Amino acid sequence: MFLCSTITELQSELAKVTPGQTVGFVPTMGALHLGHQSLIKKAIAENELVVVSIFVNPLQFAPDEDLEKYPRSLEQDRQICQQLGVKILFAPPVAEMGIADGETTVVVPPSRMTSVLCGQYRPGHFQGVATIVTKLLNIVRPTVAYFGEKDAQQLAIIRRLVQDLHLGVIIRSCPIVREDSGLAYSSRNQYLNPPQKQAATALYRSLTKAKQAFLAGERNTNQLLTIVRHELAQTEAIKLQYVLLVEPNTLVPLTSITKSGLLAIACYLGETRLIDNIVLAVRKPIIAIDGPAGAGKSTISRRVAHRLNLIYLDTGAMYRAITWLVQQQEIDIEDEEAIASLVQTAVLELLPSENRHGPTIVKINGTDVTDAIRTPKVTAKVSQIAAQAAVRQKLVKLQQQWGEKGGIVAEGRDIGTNVFPDAELKVFLTASVQERARRRLADLKNQGETDIELSSLQQEIEQRDYLDSNRSISPLKKTDDAIEVNTDGLSIEQVTERIISLYH
Repeated sequence: MFLCSTITELQSELAKVTPGQTVGFVPTMGALHLGHQSLIKKAIAENELVVVSIFVNPLQFAPDEDLEKYPRSLEQDRQICQQLGVKILFAPPVAEMGIADGETTVVVPPSRMTSVLCGQYRPGHFQGVATIVTKLLNIVRPTVAYFGEKDAQQLAIIRRLVQDLHLGVIIRSCPIVREDSGLAYSSRNQYLNPPQKQAATALYRSLTKAKQAFLAGERNTNQLLTIVRHELAQTEAIKLQYVLLVEPNTLVPLTSITKSGLLAIACYLGETRLIDNIVLAVRKPIIAIDGPAGAGKSTISRRVAHRLNLIYLDTGAMYRAITWLVQQQEIDIEDEEAIASLVQTAVLELLPSENRHGPTIVKINGTDVTDAIRTPKVTAKVSQIAAQAAVRQKLVKLQQQWGEKGGIVAEGRDIGTNVFPDAELKVFLTASVQERARRRLADLKNQGETDIELSSLQQEIEQRDYLDSNRSISPLKKTDDAIEVNTDGLSIEQVTERIISLYH
């Protein structure tokens, strides 16, 4: 691991990165705990090179706050980073960041985002955060930067500044990591004495009680806040600063939850200020798995859905079913008007297989076409049918209706880009043409097809990739926030475990 304290040293090391390699970045203020380590582990899992910064930012501390006593443990942090596999640790002094004299250009996020929650009680804090984060992102220029969801207001503001300033970095949020007691890990936890630490468990307990009410159907803000306040009031040591319910991305206060709400707490235990939060979402999570034909999307999606107790939405089967119907009706594949008319009246059904490893049962206009849609005849034409506007519009509308309640794993070629752009997890599953052709050949042989050549399958897959990537409507592409998983050389179980680890 390379430890550097100057921007010149850091950028000299970053200049060695091979073009095409991804750089993950985890900005911290040090005193690394298991929450920080979870960010670093995720960054390492998703990138070829990871940079961690340690900088206690004076700009985000008010004169009466704990800047001077904020925990600093660089040597211990260095050892943690080295053990985890971090390649570069950047620990600049204040002067190196250009703020030693108190003069610097300040990044000012929208006031409506900084005047609520913690911003109401810490004036100037988020300007200080935004300024240093912007500096760091411009210095490191990472592919992806990782932030914890415990600092939910900070996360929302950073997403906004990256968008507004066109910084060209993906912001990846990571779940709150908690102790067995439910207390969220924080560098400030070490300020707490044992009784205070025990008292602090009331934060998550109160949020959990509000979540239970939410899951039982409560949507009214006042009722949910009352539940939290009542539970916190049972612990005398807690001095509540605020408990609020806001929209997670805009931070606008909510009177009720229609889609999702961020329920957030700030309080004091002695002189130590703690924060915690929970997101209450009406829609269950969606996992969107995109990728080229033959990458294993259907098999993997079924397994992931089963393991996570989610519903598998086989969108590829939907397009195959329409293709089968077109062929059954002997409609010319170029006759888009006739196909548009056909698809408008088609009734599609997707039913779970009795065998959890089996394909989704597909019916169209009452006919079971589960096996018929997997034939080479259908496969050869499905991309051309799927590229037609009327077909895509009808099927995307159906898919989005099925996804309104969430709780699904959906796979296809435009699931993350077009159908569910707000999916909680997006995966781009891929494999080499050679590997995909080999798998397809094995599938066909299992179906009794023996006169298929591997070379012809490779040509077919290459042609299909071209059509899918160059169609005018929703072409196949990897979204900026999708995580690519190459399945070459991996077993089905290994790929499944990889995606499940990303979900968690």
